[in-house]
Amino acid sequence: MVYDAARNTRDVQMTAWHNQAVAAGEKRTLSRTREGELHSYASDEIGFARAGSSAIASSASGMALLAGVLALFAVSTIFLVTAPVADGGQPLWGVLVLTAGCAAGAVYAGRLAAAEFKAKRVRRERGIPEPSSRQGI
Repeated sequence: MVYDAARNTRDVQMTAWHNQAVAAGEKRTLSRTREGELHSYASDEIGFARAGSSAIASSASGMALLAGVLALFAVSTIFLVTAPVADGGQPLWGVLVLTAGCAAGAVYAGRLAAAEFKAKRVRRERGIPEPSSRQGI
């Protein structure tokens, strides 16, 4: 990355503004935009945190898709529980742990998708730039 004195000045100004807003009691996140500029996002503008070192869902639609897949897995595990009953065996009750895990993951991903859909709408209304797919400074 090439050093850009103008960008560095804008970053210092944005950081100072962000620190003043946080000191005043606002809940804000300092993050880069998709264009690479530093921006201070209010809590209702940021959506969900896009962090980590592995492949992640970085959009509301991606998180909604993940929620749907996890919900599908949760439903399909019910069939694993009841399948042995058809042959006269005992249900596989231990699989319900997997069902609960998938269901919890689906609910969590659904809530993150809803938060991101709302944050995207708020950013569009306020004319705020989209955050980078990787948050942090």
